[in-house]
Parts: sequence; structure tokens; C-alpha cells
Amino acid sequence: MALDFDAIGNSTQPAKISWTSDRALLYAVGVGAGQEDPLKELQFTTENCEGITQQVLPTFSVMLGSSTPNLPMVMYGDIDRSKLLHGQQSIRLHRPIPVQGEGMQTMTLTGIYDKGSGALVLRTTSVTDLEGNLIVECVNGSFIRGEGGFGGPTVPETEWIMPTRPADHVIHQKTREDQALIYRLSGDRNPLHNDPSFAARAGYSVPILHGLCSFGFVGRALLHVTCGSDVSNFQAMSARFSKPVLPGQTLSTSMWVSDANVQFQTKVGDSVVLDRGTAEVSS
Repeated sequence: MALDFDAIGNSTQPAKISWTSDRALLYAVGVGAGQEDPLKELQFTTENCEGITQQVLPTFSVMLGSSTPNLPMVMYGDIDRSKLLHGQQSIRLHRPIPVQGEGMQTMTLTGIYDKGSGALVLRTTSVTDLEGNLIVECVNGSFIRGEGGFGGPTVPETEWIMPTRPADHVIHQKTREDQALIYRLSGDRNPLHNDPSFAARAGYSVPILHGLCSFGFVGRALLHVTCGSDVSNFQAMSARFSKPVLPGQTLSTSMWVSDANVQFQTKVGDSVVLDRGTAEVSS
């Protein structure tokens, strides 16, 4: 198993992608929309309610920016998938995502960084409409355990200081016991999240929840609390995945709001699971 450092900077050829209303609805349910009250969030979970226009959750960006079997992908070496974890994620929206549409996706291997106990691989994906106008940009950070210590560069860090004042908002969201089985239907079929044998090889007693599922739960909370549930007010979001979440656990997110900037941190009990969270919003 070896990382391919010569691949840094490589990009895929633009590939055509498409998405449907059904796919956006399934994603919304996969990240808990309507779970507490089926009659809330109908704009994200239904397409035929009188007086309600379907909208797309901003974190659906990760679906447009993901690699799928029928799309080209920037390769970065021969990796044992049981050693791979989602390390961090960021999204930036340049406009609300259409309910259905077509676009072009391009993925670039941004860098491979040495974190001592592992390597962090960053890939940036841009999605445009067919006229070339940006819709979303996503940066995916994959952490490969046991691949660090190669003397490479350290990860560029953006300053993030935990606020000393009490959080402006604390939101609690309970996930379902079968949350990973629902979320995987949106396209992330990594067996770490459903296969007990694969999870055991990765060192877990049971399959864990997708990091991007937790990301989507928290994105919904940010949307409703800081954007008035208006997707046009949601501009960007980023977070680091610090510990795994198990399906059925409750996510507790603390938010500190300063004008258009939001800092957040998500815990399960006393353990931080999403750290160094930031969002950009407009009122």
C-alpha cells in the first residue's frame, strides 16, 4: 500500500452529472429531515404539498461533489479502505441548488499531508451548470490511518478559537438506529457503515454512521437556526470529523453567531464529534 505523491495537482476531465427531485428528497430524509415531526420541513421532504415549493438542503452539495462509480476520480495510491476515514469536509454554495438539473463536475487532488499517525488527502470538486457557472465547491479530506510519518507538509490550518462566552444556540438531534442504512441509499455505499465484518477489520464493534450524515444533520440545524430556513441565506460550511458517531446517538451542536459568521461544535455526550465548525450565512 502506497500513496502516490506525483498525483498531487491532477484533475479529472469535466464529467456530466445530473440529479433529480427524488434524489434530493431521499438525501433530506437520510439526514433526518422530518424525523422529529413529519409535518415540518415539508419543503425538503415532499414535492407535491399545496402552497409549498420543494427546495434542496444546502448540504446536498456533498452528493454533487462526490465520486461515484460512473464518474472519473483522481487516484492517489493503493489504499486499504478499512484504514480510510472521512477527516474533514467543507462546502461553498454559489447559488441555491436546483431541485433537479444537470452540470459538470471536476475533481482535483489538492494535497497529501502528513499528520503523523496518518495521511490527510484533500480533493476539491467544483460543480458548474452546463453554461459553466459555479453551483457548488466541495473540499473532501480523507484520513488514511497508518500512512503518516513520511515527512511531508503539515495541513494548512485556519485559525479557530473556541469562544469563551456561552453558545447562542444549542440544538439536540437524535439519529435513528437505522440512520446509516437510510443515508447510504443516497450513494455512499462504504461497507464501514453497514457491514459488521468490515467495521470489525477497521477496529469498530459495530458499523459507524457516515461522517457526512452527521454533517447533514448539523447543516439542517444551522439552516433553520441561523438562516431562517431560507436556503438562499446559506453560503458555506466546514467541519473536522474528530470521533465516530454510532447510529441512534444524539448530536448536540453548540453555535456561536457573529453577524454572518458562525462557529459550531458538535458533541455526543462529552465527546466532540464535529470540531472546528464554521459557517457563513446571510440574514
